Amino acid sequence: MTTSSTVESPAAAPLLDLHALVVAVRRRRRLWCSLALLGLLAGAAVAVLRPPPPTAVTEVLVAHQEDQPNDPGTLIRTDVALLHTTRIAGAALKSLHSAEAPEDFMRDYQGAGLTNNLMRITVTGASDAEAVARAGALADAFVADHVRRIQESANAEAKALLDQRDRMQGELAQVNKAIGDGTPQSGPKESADLESLFARRAELTSRITDFSQRAADARIGTPRLVAGTQIVDAARPVRHSLPRAAATDAAIGLVLGLVLGLAVAAVGAVVADRPVLRREIAAHLGASVLAELPHRPGRRRRSRAAHERLTAFLARTVHGSPEPVSLLELGAARTASALAVDLARALAERGRPVTVVDGLPGTELSGRRPRPDDPAVIGGEEAAGLPRHERWIGVGSVAPGTAWTDLRHLGTRTVLVVRAGHAGTAWLHTVARHLADQRVPVLGVVLVDPDPRDRTDGTLWDGQRTARRGADERPARLNGTGPRWTELPPTRAARVPDSDQEAR
Repeated sequence: MTTSSTVESPAAAPLLDLHALVVAVRRRRRLWCSLALLGLLAGAAVAVLRPPPPTAVTEVLVAHQEDQPNDPGTLIRTDVALLHTTRIAGAALKSLHSAEAPEDFMRDYQGAGLTNNLMRITVTGASDAEAVARAGALADAFVADHVRRIQESANAEAKALLDQRDRMQGELAQVNKAIGDGTPQSGPKESADLESLFARRAELTSRITDFSQRAADARIGTPRLVAGTQIVDAARPVRHSLPRAAATDAAIGLVLGLVLGLAVAAVGAVVADRPVLRREIAAHLGASVLAELPHRPGRRRRSRAAHERLTAFLARTVHGSPEPVSLLELGAARTASALAVDLARALAERGRPVTVVDGLPGTELSGRRPRPDDPAVIGGEEAAGLPRHERWIGVGSVAPGTAWTDLRHLGTRTVLVVRAGHAGTAWLHTVARHLADQRVPVLGVVLVDPDPRDRTDGTLWDGQRTARRGADERPARLNGTGPRWTELPPTRAARVPDSDQEAR
């Protein structure tokens, strides 16, 4: 238990408490660690049981007529798309003398543009030799198809230019004929017509020469593009390392499993709405946290020391009080039973023998092996037969299915032994409401299995239902208007699990 502070009102509580969420996810580390380990093993198993098929790669240099330095890769993406066509796949299968359907073959290879002019082709097969043969045939088919398309484009462009040149040559012949058929008269009109014909002939001659040059250039550029399109890296098999593949797949599986586990733990924590912080549990139950105990202690000496400190504190609290006290558990039946027996033994050492009334639904207390110095343990149905002067400590449960009217028969005051993260917010409210209806004051809460990194406060210092931690004091008002509180005696409470420190 840490230093005191005022409990926040429900209206001031955030919609999503990230601190509580982190703590809840950390408490579910078994879940996400298990999923991460499962992903690790699954990734390694996939690498071992399903090794990659034999693969071959080859690289092709592709030259384009429209190549530009600032090309964003559109042309090479077009070549990759053309690679996945039935025409190229069929040509490759034809060169391999294979009866496989081009559609099926297209699922066994893929292309990727490395640069604007370099394309890598990856092909799988039944063996390394088959994969290499299929990659080479596919690269040859693509190069042949690309060269054919270049030549067809160049021939079509040259033919269009030559057709235009031939049309202009016909028009030039007509102009020459008109010049030759002209009259030798030298009138102004005839001179103007003749000059127009000569100008037209000069223009047609220039354009015919230009079209002839452009047609020649179109054909001259084709060999450059054809020579520039070639296989620069012959088909070769890809060597796979099983240890490296297993390590890579295991790492991927580990990351995916960890992410999935964290997501499941976070969603489960939000949906379940089970408080784990001292501050939240104290606020929902309306009682202060007296001490913290481990659920499954790993270091027996420190765990026993924490139990002894808590037992001594409870013995001092209930000693001399004529009213019976009960220990009501919520998810911590074993801890409550052991605490009740230790408390009865401590009171017996103080000269006040008590009887333990077992009101637990199971056999956690009645089925334990008794020791010579253990107190008498009777069932809940036998508690009514105890004399009024007889002292007893009741042990019961406030889990779902509790008979609320029987709680007061176990003790008119109670200490709640609650396991952190066991019950939801709604059930904690239900427990606090029913105990208030039965007029059973709560001396405090013993928190079992707390988060070791929890630094929140679990003490209530104001509010209408402040926990009483000593004798049966009643809340007082300051000047009739101030907040209510309980004046606490200078007692010392047990501290966090597995620690020798004490909280005051």
